[in-house]
Amino acid sequence: MHKLSLSELAAGLRAKQFSSVELTQHYLQRIARRPELNAYITVTGERALAQAAAADAALAKGEAGPLTGIPLAHKDIFCTEGVKTSCGSKMLDNFIAPYNATVVEKLDAARMVTLGKLNMDEFAMGSSNETSHYGPVLNPWAPDCVPGGSSGGSAAAVAAGLAPIATGTDTGGSIRQPAALCGITGLKPTYGRVSRWGMIAYASSLDQGGPMARSAADAALLLQAMAGFDPKDSTSADLPVPDYGETLQNSLQGLKIGLPEQFFSADLDSGIASVIEAAVNEYRQLGASVQTVSLPSLELAIPAYYVIASAECSSNLSRFDGVRFGYRCQNPQDLTDLYVRSRGEAFGAEVKRRILMGTYALSAGYYDAYYLKAQQVRRLISNDFRQALAQVDVLMGPVTPAPAFRLGEKTGDPVQMYLSDIYTIAVNLAGLPAMSIPAGFSGGKPVGLHLIGGYFAEQYLLQIAHQYQQATGWHQQFPADYAG
Repeated sequence: MHKLSLSELAAGLRAKQFSSVELTQHYLQRIARRPELNAYITVTGERALAQAAAADAALAKGEAGPLTGIPLAHKDIFCTEGVKTSCGSKMLDNFIAPYNATVVEKLDAARMVTLGKLNMDEFAMGSSNETSHYGPVLNPWAPDCVPGGSSGGSAAAVAAGLAPIATGTDTGGSIRQPAALCGITGLKPTYGRVSRWGMIAYASSLDQGGPMARSAADAALLLQAMAGFDPKDSTSADLPVPDYGETLQNSLQGLKIGLPEQFFSADLDSGIASVIEAAVNEYRQLGASVQTVSLPSLELAIPAYYVIASAECSSNLSRFDGVRFGYRCQNPQDLTDLYVRSRGEAFGAEVKRRILMGTYALSAGYYDAYYLKAQQVRRLISNDFRQALAQVDVLMGPVTPAPAFRLGEKTGDPVQMYLSDIYTIAVNLAGLPAMSIPAGFSGGKPVGLHLIGGYFAEQYLLQIAHQYQQATGWHQQFPADYAG
């Protein structure tokens, strides 16, 4: 059952080939049998079976929606009422969320079944899922390698068949990069398309939730349920949500593809370059034309991103002070000691590094030199994308400069780790939608093709991805150790 698509699972449930309870038990058994990936922080077995029984009752009454009874798992950044929501941190290891995030609320309303909460880099800060308080997640395709981050648990769980679909969040590539390294489909929607209410904030002007799935068709189904205006989120876009599945079958004849020249520098792994070239040629066969475009400010994206994201993280994480909830140090001597030791003992090294960078950038005398300048660069990057997308319908290129790297390979060099997101970060700065779809392998490791569209062009991106997946079979590949 773990190899079936969401539409196949839904059809099987309606035809009574299996029940939601049986489907849920199948996934819970797989999770229990395969703990080595460390993809889950919390498994909510009893809750899942209760939700599955309720879904079966709805199916029996003919009250089912397109996702009724289908299991999923949430990245442990989405507040889930009555369940530990840790954000991969010791700081929130004892935090039981008193309410549901809007995304969780919407998917519960769709009568989906929550299998549990997935491992992630601490407070979504990382590119390898090695900063988690609960230990690193392993890549199902290469267990000695990282799955990418920060949504590494989500990517690994979907790739290994430990969940048919999962939620993720993307601040600088954290859906697309792990999707690429684990050989699945990941979609970062336009900023504001999916509510951030109840999604624990890292960098508020960059964070965006989205689906992580095996295929574009599956991602379309989940995004349909996730997207929409939320009055509780002041950054939520008050725009109608299209039917994401309606145009999946439309032809790509006449599609104009732009290849940003900055995406194909000498730093790009030759195996990945070959895969991307083959994927673009496949699009030519589907009726597309291809031209080169330029994003001249792209080289400034990483420094601008790490100033902005660190500044916002410094502000957002100030609430974790040991007073109201979360970790509190033992026997504090006074209020200052409580703050200093609680934060010092509960935050990991990468979180501390980014808080320090952000606090420095926002401090008196440096705000204009760093934070304001970074925001000005952000506008230049956004303008570059606007100009490029005025010439073409979609931008394509690699998601990562190299395939999945070994565990521990970059933990001692933060700059090298940051460079893992060189092709994804600029999209978040501009607030655009983008996808990673499986496009082949380099050295036996998955490679993702990057699709970048105009604002609120998710429907078009899903169509472009789906047509490629209909013509190829890369999204159907399964890691050999997890096929059975």
